Amino acid sequence: MDLRKENILIVDDDIDILELLQRHLQSMGYHTYKAVSVKEALYILKDTFIDLLITDIQMPEIDGLQLLKFSNEHYPEIPKLVVTGYPSVQDTLQVIKSGATDYLTKPFTKKELKEAIEKAFLQNKKRKTHTPKTTDSKPNIYSDMVGESDAFRKVTNIVDRVKDNKATVIIKGESGTGKELVARAIHYSGKFSREPFIAVNCAAIPENLQEAELFGYLKGAFTGANENRNGFFQAAKGGTLFLDEIGTASLAVQTKLLRALQEKEITRVGSRTVEKVDIRIIAATNANLIEDIKNNTFREDLYYRLTVVEIIVPPLRERKSDISILTEKFIRKYGIEFKDRLLRISPEALQILERYNWPGNIRELENIIQRAVIMSDGVVDVKDLPEFLKYQINFSNNELKPLREMEKEYIQRVLNHTQGNKTKAAEILQIDRKTLREKLK
Repeated sequence: MDLRKENILIVDDDIDILELLQRHLQSMGYHTYKAVSVKEALYILKDTFIDLLITDIQMPEIDGLQLLKFSNEHYPEIPKLVVTGYPSVQDTLQVIKSGATDYLTKPFTKKELKEAIEKAFLQNKKRKTHTPKTTDSKPNIYSDMVGESDAFRKVTNIVDRVKDNKATVIIKGESGTGKELVARAIHYSGKFSREPFIAVNCAAIPENLQEAELFGYLKGAFTGANENRNGFFQAAKGGTLFLDEIGTASLAVQTKLLRALQEKEITRVGSRTVEKVDIRIIAATNANLIEDIKNNTFREDLYYRLTVVEIIVPPLRERKSDISILTEKFIRKYGIEFKDRLLRISPEALQILERYNWPGNIRELENIIQRAVIMSDGVVDVKDLPEFLKYQINFSNNELKPLREMEKEYIQRVLNHTQGNKTKAAEILQIDRKTLREKLK
């Protein structure tokens, strides 16, 4: 018998209503979370497993309808119940369209609340029972990673296959592609998610301290070792140790890592006692380890031990179709953080983002969106983007044209952007109006 209490999130800007709902729900045996705003509710939804969402509609800044639409899109499995003191036919239609399972008008009795909650859980159970399961389609959100491209799905397909075992994984990809996100997805989506996830950037640890930091040490093992201390291996016991930038590990550390992988045992610095370890190791690199092997800076036997499962994270330029989804994620994140509301991006600004090749990958995109949100007045528009992005022109081989033709097309684009205003167009082109008139002739 499942004795787990269901988690119910209550969202209402009226503190008295929140307290009343919480008392009723706790007396019914439910576990409750409270939020006085949609912003607070979004943080709870992100970090907590919620079984039912109960929300008011009329709230300042972001209203309950936006919360319903957002949760219906990103948490479709959660049933939603609306309570409101402003009932109307139009409100009811909007609520149902937004994915709510029921609508409760204030004031309501404890019995009415209980019946509405039981109805919501029952409808959700029936929906899950009658929803056909498909094997060829996956949601476009995987842990904190998002995407719909074939390149993204190749990555998540491998994550699905390794998440429930402790096979060693190496993740390769350019800087900024999200290698640590992939590692976290493997850990937190699998059956070992309740165990520790320890992330270590090998490049950030001085070479002479790497061995002590990873494997621990005994008091007196070296100058400054004033006590016995556990290393990252001991901290990750039963869980996952993520070794980022593994190519920067010293050769001495590489030797001990090899033994840890082969024999499942380690030795602290200054000790002769062997300790058994039960952890999963995920390594990551943006370097060419084969070249490092040729240069005798990386052990070949360690490379093959690490490469039991290999995941290649594609650069953003190879998954252009995911840019709009990633942009939405970052605009939502920083809109709530900096503006206390959900923002959107104009089609023109999104088009500019989609045609750029992103040498800094997802990290660069996130930084630019963060800046754009700060600079925006409610809608992220072209004016909020860095200047270098606005005038990017990317060519494919079949688009190569004479300079005169390209100049003509670009001038026309600028004129379209300024809605025919020649003075503004001349300023953008950094030429005077007379020169612009001559070129237009």
